Amino acid sequence: MLHQISSDDHGPLGAPMTRAIEACVHCGFCLAACPTYRELGQEMDTPRGRIVLMKEVLEGKLPIESAQPHIDRCLGCLSCEPACPSGVPYRDLISPFRAVMQSKMKRTWMERFRRTLTAQTLPFPARFRIAAYIAQWSKCLRPLLPRSMYPMFDLVPDHLPPAQAWPEVVPAMGQRRARVALLIGCAQRVLDPDINAATIEVLTHNGVEVVLPASQGCCGGLAWHTGDLAAAQKFARQNMDAFPPDLDAILTNAAGCGSAMHEYPLVLRGTEDETRAEVFRQRVMDVSLFLSDLGLLPGLFAEQKITVAYQDACHLANAQDVRNEPRELLLSIPGLELRELANGHLCCGSAGSYNMDQPSIASSLGKQKAQAVIDTGARVVASGNIGCLTQLRLHLSQAGAKISARHTMQVMRDALCAKDQSS
Repeated sequence: MLHQISSDDHGPLGAPMTRAIEACVHCGFCLAACPTYRELGQEMDTPRGRIVLMKEVLEGKLPIESAQPHIDRCLGCLSCEPACPSGVPYRDLISPFRAVMQSKMKRTWMERFRRTLTAQTLPFPARFRIAAYIAQWSKCLRPLLPRSMYPMFDLVPDHLPPAQAWPEVVPAMGQRRARVALLIGCAQRVLDPDINAATIEVLTHNGVEVVLPASQGCCGGLAWHTGDLAAAQKFARQNMDAFPPDLDAILTNAAGCGSAMHEYPLVLRGTEDETRAEVFRQRVMDVSLFLSDLGLLPGLFAEQKITVAYQDACHLANAQDVRNEPRELLLSIPGLELRELANGHLCCGSAGSYNMDQPSIASSLGKQKAQAVIDTGARVVASGNIGCLTQLRLHLSQAGAKISARHTMQVMRDALCAKDQSS
């Protein structure tokens, strides 16, 4: 796409934004893949339309206020990237644009309050747990609060699982085949810490030593995708300092976290840490990809006569190109029947804080995804992201469906447990 952008005017992020715009040929293949276009039917709520808007803002021809509603409505699901024949790196445009324009965007006091509250709680497990308890106790006050606050209460489960802790090093069972570190996340540690426990158990049963650095923190994804560049850079540097060099890989079990860590070179572009971030990025991989590459040890799983629907987390399938590996791992469990979702490429509507920022769209997408799961007839739906699982649990519950939403590693760990009990 032709443009008149002066990249230097927009700092270190100007060049990748400009290259992304140049790659777009305005063909429209992205429209059918875009969830917000399917919901709203507006050209400006498509990747193609947003690229034009961002181009004109960066050129100085359009005020940010005109583009902001459409930029805010982007999920950042990246379903447009695999659909694009020109290979537009949309991720190099949407988050950098939000970061560059953040100070110029005007928001209501309620929006600012909600965003600040989210930014100061979700990335910090202790704070988030306290906030979740307060939200539980305050649910009776929900009718007295502004409707824009409702999603914050709806997403908090009625019962939080107890906190879990792990040693800094969990040894492999039997002969050690690999040594990895695991990012244990922030919201996941509060909402479903068993995902980490299951991940560690599956890894150690496969001869993998797991390192859990105490100084690790949030991946920075929430900050990065909402335009808070300074916070994203702080989290990125913290994690690069935390993970030791003597590892075969740095693993994630949350798609959003893995995607964010792969973007550290972009987050730190133009800083003295950019090169270090690129080296770090190359060591990061999703746990399902790592186990698929390593190969599962034989005879680990007991037979499980269950039907499982697999839901592709956007930031696993689109951002990291990990699609087949989780399915292959699940199918390694004897007796497990895997079922696919209709329109499985569409986002479930979670997308970090999207439920709170765009509740109407998020709810519609969540209901559609829940119905797609129900239509499979499966007893379990598996996914690789805590945000997706939280969204699925909410909307499956609202639909009255008795379907368990589990992480891929939890399904695998349950088969391990069944094996241990039967032996």
